[in-house]
Amino acid sequence: MSNPTSEGHAADPHDDHSSPIRTPKQLITVIIASFVLPVIIIIMLVNYVAFGGKEGAGSDGMSPEAVAKRLQPVGMVEIRDVSNPAAARSGEQVYQAQCAACHATGAANAPKFGDAAAWAPRVATGFESLLNSAMKGKGAMAAQAGGDASDHEIARAVVYLANQGGGKFSEPAAPAAAAAAASAPK
Repeated sequence: MSNPTSEGHAADPHDDHSSPIRTPKQLITVIIASFVLPVIIIIMLVNYVAFGGKEGAGSDGMSPEAVAKRLQPVGMVEIRDVSNPAAARSGEQVYQAQCAACHATGAANAPKFGDAAAWAPRVATGFESLLNSAMKGKGAMAAQAGGDASDHEIARAVVYLANQGGGKFSEPAAPAAAAAAASAPK
């Protein structure tokens, strides 16, 4: 007969309440695995989420074109031969580029383009006076010297604008022609 226990049950070596960990080596292995395995899983998930080839919705900020645009030079140098009359803009071209903003509308009390009454007292002062006002500025008009247009181009624009307002000024000579005339023996 078998040996009954105090509860009246037989002692069973395969008791249902026993642990699968039977040795200290198994215990150490389970403890290490319980820490290392979750860390490895977290690292793999982070790599999957963070390092995929994903782009932001609607964002092209890192495209080669966008990077090149951000790295382009702020300014540029343009070298022109101001003594070449063919390279110089006409008075009308300079007027359209620089003067029309105010003189076409009469902004800041600028005499309007073609208004003979407004231009008459100014034309009476002469070409040199008008050119001086354009080069150095007058009233709300900023000085035009040293800007995008050469001095010769500004002189052409002054003649164009004043002649449209009733003036009878002749086109200024090109700088090379003026220099040659000044150096010619008299």
